[in-house]
Amino acid sequence: MVEKEKQMYLLLTNTGSFLTKLIKLYTKKPYNHASIAFDSQLSEVYSFGRKTVRNPFIGGFVKENLKAGLFKQADCVIYSIAVTEEQIQKMNQVLKECELKKKDYRYNFLGLFGVMFNKPIKRKNAFFCSQFVAFLLEESNIIYFNKPLSLITPHDLQSTSTFQFVFEGKLKDYLYEKKAEFPLHFVSV
Repeated sequence: MVEKEKQMYLLLTNTGSFLTKLIKLYTKKPYNHASIAFDSQLSEVYSFGRKTVRNPFIGGFVKENLKAGLFKQADCVIYSIAVTEEQIQKMNQVLKECELKKKDYRYNFLGLFGVMFNKPIKRKNAFFCSQFVAFLLEESNIIYFNKPLSLITPHDLQSTSTFQFVFEGKLKDYLYEKKAEFPLHFVSV
């Protein structure tokens, strides 16, 4: 029996935050935050980022709420990629481990300087957003990269030919479209 493929989603955003603006000054790229999602409605989105809206220096593993905080006015581009059930299970396993140990994880600020100087800086239990997404993709046997994960940028992810373009524009517009398309998935309790 042939295993049916499912879709995973890569979400790249520009939230307009101070840190994003600083990173954008260096990268000259429109999107400087990367997240991964399990469904087209983006109901489960994971990354490494700020844990509180007010302080970008307190970061780590996060399940992101795209309807609040910095994401409310974010610009985005969304891509999809076909994955197998086995790959999804592996990714879920890695995410569960991160969730269980999330107090041990930190944001890899030093790694951002490594990217600037093209010198990989890998730290135990520390990732920046695109490094984490690349790690998930490799650990789940979905994509392999030809450079150290600690040098992977959101633009590198976007340039990966295995991703298929889905949407570009305001994140809130995409979420509104999906809400209209799948109204039962957005029932609030």
